[in-house]
Amino acid sequence: MTEATSMTEATSPALRTALAYYHAWTGHDLDQAMSYIADDIVCDAPAGVLKGADAYRGFMGPFVQILTGSELLAAFGDDTTAVIVYDTQTVPVASAPAAECVTVADGKITRSRFIFDRLPFDAARQSRPT
Repeated sequence: MTEATSMTEATSPALRTALAYYHAWTGHDLDQAMSYIADDIVCDAPAGVLKGADAYRGFMGPFVQILTGSELLAAFGDDTTAVIVYDTQTVPVASAPAAECVTVADGKITRSRFIFDRLPFDAARQSRPT
């Protein structure tokens, strides 16, 4: 794997969880990724607030299906909070940079704040033939 994998051995508890989660979903293993998500997660995303693991799976599942690649750009964390910044490649959008700020308790992500630009995805949807 990348340098991010070696970072996990010497990083904070929150960052270890965030990186394990990131590597799982970018590896198309949504079930493994969800093992790092708390049942009562609250996620603030550009589309609105999601509450609970089922809603979160519903949010991530379709994205993981169209994901073709991802590059980890930066990752930082302490005991309870981690920030990861990455650039994803998807079927409709060649470059979709994003950042997540997560709160972790007992090895589970309890809160996530996603920051990404929905405009390229909206434009790709509008340009598809109907």
